[in-house]
Amino acid sequence: MAIRVNLDVMMARRKMGVNELAEAIGITPANVSILKNGRAKAIRFTTLDAICRALDCQPGDILEWEAD
Repeated sequence: MAIRVNLDVMMARRKMGVNELAEAIGITPANVSILKNGRAKAIRFTTLDAICRALDCQPGDILEWEAD
């Protein structure tokens, strides 16, 4: 996949754990882990919006495209 998910980096910068982020954005810790580990096939814009609000960041801070 050419899209890299840097959610773990942003969470570390904000000193926020999986459970704390999950509670802040209204999804399960298991789903946060799936996103954090880059195993998700898709993400809803509403979820991305909630993550950006909770982590005070831009979508480009979380998602990065790289050539194969």
